[in-house]
Amino acid sequence: MPDLPPLARFGDLVATDLRDVTHDPEALDSTGFWAVAMDFEGRLTCARFGDVRREPVPLPVPGQWQGPAAGDWTSSLDRAAYLSGVRRIRELIAAGEVYQANLCRVLTAPLPDPDAADVDALTALLARGNPAPYAGTIRLPAHGVEIATASPELYLRRAARTVESGPIKGTGRTAADLLEKDHAENVMIVDLVRNDLGRVCATGSVTVPALCAVEPHPGLVHLVSTVRGELAEGAGWPGLLAATFPPGSVTGAPKSSALKIIEALETAPRGPYCGAVGWVDADRGTAELAVGIRTFWIERDPPHGPVVRFGTGAGITWGSDPEREWRETELKASRLLAVASGVYEATGRTG
Repeated sequence: MPDLPPLARFGDLVATDLRDVTHDPEALDSTGFWAVAMDFEGRLTCARFGDVRREPVPLPVPGQWQGPAAGDWTSSLDRAAYLSGVRRIRELIAAGEVYQANLCRVLTAPLPDPDAADVDALTALLARGNPAPYAGTIRLPAHGVEIATASPELYLRRAARTVESGPIKGTGRTAADLLEKDHAENVMIVDLVRNDLGRVCATGSVTVPALCAVEPHPGLVHLVSTVRGELAEGAGWPGLLAATFPPGSVTGAPKSSALKIIEALETAPRGPYCGAVGWVDADRGTAELAVGIRTFWIERDPPHGPVVRFGTGAGITWGSDPEREWRETELKASRLLAVASGVYEATGRTG
């Protein structure tokens, strides 16, 4: 493993001087600046840093990130398995088991040179090849957390007692590609997020300031809504995470049914993908956590050597076409995999 010091980067916010690491969400209500990573499966890592400053994302330095070849990625669900999964979810929708479920796959590639695999160097590449509003790095090698995210999606933002979420549902190459199915899916997940926040917010305080806004991102567009509420008296981070995690946009509705379907159909743990990545400033009462999508992470000690992983998926409804959903997962992944493999940097396009 390269000798990489602990670091967290969120946009132009940089945190160094690691002071403490805990898995207890109550720490987020204490003091200090915390980097937060939460796996989809619920493993929470909170890292308190002593030095927090603003500086631009550095320029990429040749040799600090050597990614896998473009053809080295393998998928936890191949095309046939993914199409079969979509069909199965549609059967369960027809049977009344669920209204919508997210079906995801994890892409894995061996690291060609583990000593030239700095996730912060990958973040520098992503900042230029796929800029994103919630881009960042959490680098805690000794604690098994090495994440580079180019997330476009807000999971939770806090300012004192006000909490806000920005669920994404609906994806196309252009706004003209968005279907009625995409709008219906977004509204469905907004209802779920409203209900989740309602469990910890003051009665009557949860509102939807924006519904199904079209938001452009590199290579695609999303439908994004905003849900906002005021935390109830006595509610803190443990209760807020318990009420809202995993994020509704990457599970489905009803969430409990969707999680059972995900467990039955997906063949690999999602890890940081579809989890939460971001920061909490306990002193100022502010926070910004992204949904861990468009996210790479490194595992240094799997059986066959160090690997980098990346997740991609799509929300499945009764109106879903299996082939279209498979293509959506490819669309979401193609540009980012090209950046990580050096193809986008070399050509300026993903092909």
